[in-house]
Amino acid sequence: MGNFRKLGRNASHRVSMLRTMVSQLVKHERIETTVAKAKEVRRKADQMVQLGKEGTLDAARRASAFVRGDDVVHKLFTELAHRYKNRAGGYTRLLRTRIRVGDAAEMAYIEFVDRENELREAKPATPQPPQRAPMDPWAKSRASQQWAGPKISKGSGSDGL
Repeated sequence: MGNFRKLGRNASHRVSMLRTMVSQLVKHERIETTVAKAKEVRRKADQMVQLGKEGTLDAARRASAFVRGDDVVHKLFTELAHRYKNRAGGYTRLLRTRIRVGDAAEMAYIEFVDRENELREAKPATPQPPQRAPMDPWAKSRASQQWAGPKISKGSGSDGL
């Protein structure tokens, strides 16, 4: 089992809460929660979208075993899978919003990227630098000799005797 936040709950309560929050995130595409919970929901939501992109029967069974509701599974495998078919990862974003008045907890919105009415536009993909042709090792040494100063040998010339 990997590293994860306990969130002050026992295992069954934590899993049940994450199932509900991921289902609500898929259904509404944006929810507000604490930052710690949002970071855990982001991990599971990205896994569910990845299962939706697989589109196999096994992936559908694994997703339906976690999320709540047939409409949520249907949305994962149709709408979200189509929306993110060319995206390699990072399907959700976390936007910190405020400090909650009652207990001073940091609150955040978690939402899917590339959707209508999103709070902040997704950043465009950074272009890859152009590929350079590999340099010939002999040309490299000639180029370095061109800029290097002349070699001075200690054995040449008179020693002053």
